[in-house]
Amino acid sequence: MTLIERLKDEQKAAMKAKDKPRLGAIRLALSAIKQREVDEKITLNDDDVLAVLTKMVKQRRDSVAQYEAAGRQDLADVEHAEISVLAEFMPQPLTEEEISALMDEAIAATGAASMQDMGKVMGVLKPQIQGRADMGIVSKLVKTKLG
Repeated sequence: MTLIERLKDEQKAAMKAKDKPRLGAIRLALSAIKQREVDEKITLNDDDVLAVLTKMVKQRRDSVAQYEAAGRQDLADVEHAEISVLAEFMPQPLTEEEISALMDEAIAATGAASMQDMGKVMGVLKPQIQGRADMGIVSKLVKTKLG
C-alpha cells in the first residue's frame, strides 16, 4: 500500500470516527501532496510524499517554537497534535548511533576529507536519512566531523 493510499484510508477512518483534528491534519497533508502534483505535473511516489510530509512537520515545529515564544500555548498544542498525526505516516526515526554509522559510511564512500566535501557527503546521506532524522542536525554533525 502506498503512502497516499494509507493517507486516504486514514482520512476515511477519521471521517467515520468524527475525529476532526486528525481529519484536518490528514486533509492538509493530502492537499499539500496534490498541490505539488499539480504544480510539477507529476505523480508523486512514496519518497516524494515523504519529502512533503517531512517539510510539513518541519514547518509545524517552527510554528510551535514561535507560538511558545509568544506565549500562545493553545496554538502550539494544535501544531503538536498535527505533528503527531503526520509522524504516524513517516518511517521510524534513526538513533544517534545509526546516524553516526551512516555518516561514517558516507564519508568513507565519498573520500571526504574537509568541509569542501560536505556537499558530496550530504548528497549520499539525504536519500538514506530523509524523513527519519532532522537534516539540520545531521548537517551540523557532518560539519563537526569534517571540520
